[in-house]
Amino acid sequence: MTGERVARHVERFNAAVRSGQWSDLVAAFTDDAVLTFAGVAAGPYRGRDQIQAAYESRPPDDTLTVRETSTSGDVDAVAFDWDAGGSGTMRLRWQGDALAELTIAFDG
Repeated sequence: MTGERVARHVERFNAAVRSGQWSDLVAAFTDDAVLTFAGVAAGPYRGRDQIQAAYESRPPDDTLTVRETSTSGDVDAVAFDWDAGGSGTMRLRWQGDALAELTIAFDG
């Protein structure tokens, strides 16, 4: 189940990058979710409206591939590679099947 929820999130993210449509990705967040970028002067973004606006105003332009995942309860820690080069990590906290908190950090 935990690997599936990460896979679904990454699938939605990559589809949004390709299409430029963020609504399906954002719909998977809780109403009061928080999106944070570690070490980046952006956010945090609170709630679906702010998260949607953040993705639309500064859309990611690269898809990602999961390298490694670990799980502790309702939290998944994910190491990933950008498909065009580079890497990062995500921390995803879930409430049931909905994403309540997403923290993204970019390596080097």
